[in-house]
Amino acid sequence: MHKRWWSLALKQYEAAGGVVIDQGRMLLLDRPTRREVRLPKGHVDPGESPLQTALRETAEESGYADLEVVSDLGSQVVKFKFQGDDFIRTEHYYLMRLTSHRTVRRNRKDEAQFLPVWAPLEDAVHRLTFEAERQFAQRAIDAYQRLGQSPTTQAS
Repeated sequence: MHKRWWSLALKQYEAAGGVVIDQGRMLLLDRPTRREVRLPKGHVDPGESPLQTALRETAEESGYADLEVVSDLGSQVVKFKFQGDDFIRTEHYYLMRLTSHRTVRRNRKDEAQFLPVWAPLEDAVHRLTFEAERQFAQRAIDAYQRLGQSPTTQAS
């Protein structure tokens, strides 16, 4: 591949997030300013593991404070363009459940960007905007069913 003189540097980073299932519903984030429906996820900070990032980002973006990881859903590499730059992102996802419905106040940025929405499992995958996230959502549903356990709230 020939690199053109006007090409910008390739940007690579890691991100991690959670697929939260509770009472037969999946937590999605509606992002109306971009007309997107997403799963919670964000950048892995220096010194942080993907698991720590997934728990932090899911809580920050959704406001749900009491999360527990049920299963590692694996990772995949996603390539995309954004605002003229090329990105390669390694995404890690975890199946999670709520241990309570307790919420915490989200920061203004997340509150302005993301509206938490609970979707029935049969609709959730199709509501997501991006194929990579649809694949992780389906993996989560498969793991949920394979584990034979119900990631539902244990305490309210």
